Amino acid sequence: MNTSLIQKYNVPGPRYTSYPTVPFWDNTTFSEAAWITSLQRAFRSTNGTHGVSLYIHLPYCESLCTFCGCNKRITRNHAVEEPYIDALIREWMLYCDLLPERPRLAYLHLGGGTPSFFKPQSLDKLMKGLFLFADQADTIEYGWEGHPNNTTREHLQTLYDHGFRRVSFGVQDYDPVVQKAIHRFQPFRNVQNVTEWARKIGYTSVSHDLVFGLPFQRPESIRDTVAKTLALRPDRIAFYSYAHVPWIKGNGQRGFRDEDLPSGEGKRTLYEVGLALLEAGGYHEIGMDHFAMPHDSMYKAMQTGALHRNFMGYTTTRTQVLLGLGASSIGDVWTAFAQNEKDVDTYMARVQAGELPLTRGHVLNPEDQWVRRQILTIMCCYGTQWELSDWTPAEWEELALKLEGFRQDGLIVYDEQALRVLPAGMPFLRNICMAFDKRLHRSQTRERLFSQTV
Repeated sequence: MNTSLIQKYNVPGPRYTSYPTVPFWDNTTFSEAAWITSLQRAFRSTNGTHGVSLYIHLPYCESLCTFCGCNKRITRNHAVEEPYIDALIREWMLYCDLLPERPRLAYLHLGGGTPSFFKPQSLDKLMKGLFLFADQADTIEYGWEGHPNNTTREHLQTLYDHGFRRVSFGVQDYDPVVQKAIHRFQPFRNVQNVTEWARKIGYTSVSHDLVFGLPFQRPESIRDTVAKTLALRPDRIAFYSYAHVPWIKGNGQRGFRDEDLPSGEGKRTLYEVGLALLEAGGYHEIGMDHFAMPHDSMYKAMQTGALHRNFMGYTTTRTQVLLGLGASSIGDVWTAFAQNEKDVDTYMARVQAGELPLTRGHVLNPEDQWVRRQILTIMCCYGTQWELSDWTPAEWEELALKLEGFRQDGLIVYDEQALRVLPAGMPFLRNICMAFDKRLHRSQTRERLFSQTV
C-alpha cells in the first residue's frame, strides 16, 4: 500500500452509479412531460429485445443501523405493509398506462430498507400485482435483499416461486464491538441458516454484503469476518467501503464519533487484508467493491464485457429502461433520470391521487451522455476510448493535465485516444473518473456532498 497515494487521492468524490451524479442534476430542465417522453422513446426501442428493469424500494426497518445511508423508516408496526404494497402496485399501473405495450421484466430487484421486513404474503401480493400488467422477459435476473435475522424459508420460497434466483444478505462485520457501534446485530448462525436455506430451495447466486471502514474495525475483525464468510462460500460478495455522510438529512450515522473510524490509510489496509483473503479463497475482484466466484454471472459478465453499473451498483443486465418504484427510488432511461418523493407518506398520498410521485430529475444533454459513456466504461471495463475531436484544445489540455498526474503515479496509461487503468490504479477508479466529470469541475463543490474516495 502506497500511503502517499492514499493521502493524495483520499478526497470527497462520487461513487458514479450515475452521471451526472444526483447533486449536480439540473432540475430546471426537468419536467414530468420530459421524463415520460424519454421513457416512452427508450421503451419502444428496447422492450421487445432487452425488456425493462425494475427497482422497488421497500423502506421499512425494525431497528436503525447507524452506518446506513439509505432512505428508511424505522417501525415495528407491520400494519404499514399493505398500504405500501398497494401504493407500489398503483404506481406501477400508472407507468404501464403510459406505455404502448405490456412491459417485459428482465431485471427486478427488491431493496431497502429491509425487504424481509415484509411478510411473505405481502411480497407475494406485490409480485402478483406487478405481473397483472407485465410479462417476464425471455431471460431474467431477479434478486432481493434479506436481513439474516428475519428472513424465513417462506420468504425465500415465495420469491423463488416468482422467478427470483439471486438473494443478498447484509453481514457487514461479525465483530461484536463493531456490531454494537453500528447497532447491527446478527450472529453467524443466522447467516448460515439463510444461506443454506436459499441453496436448498434453488437460488443460484447467494451474496453476502460486507463493509470495511466501520468504527472500531481492525484487521483482526476483517480476518474473522472473511474467514466466516469463506466457510459459507457465497457465490458473490460485496465488500463495500463505508460511506461516512452524517450530514445527510435523516441519516442514522450518529451512533459513533468520527475518531472511532479508521484513517484513510487504515481503511485501505482493511480492504487489502480482505482482498488477499478473498482472492486466496478463489474469488475474483469485479470492478469496485465486488467479488465473485468464476461460475457466477457477474464474473462471466466481466469476462465478456457485459458488466454494467447503475443505481444498484454493478449488474449483469443492461436495459434502456430502469424504473424505480417506491419512496426515494430513482429511474433511469439513459437520456433522463427521475427520483420519487423521499417521504413515505407524501409518496403514498401522491400515488393514491393518481400522480407519478416525482420530485426531481435531470434530462441529459449530449455532453452529459458522452461523459456518462466514458465514466461507465472506466468503471466497468477499466478503460475507455474517444476521438480527439471530442475535445476542444482547451478541454483536452485540461484533461491531459489531470491524466498526467495519474500516469506519473503509475495508475494509468493513456494517449490522445484512449485510457487504460493499471492494477495500481484500481483503488482510485473514482478519482480517475472524476477527471472526466465536467459538472463536478464546473461546480468546484465536493465537501458535504460525497464520501471519501478511499
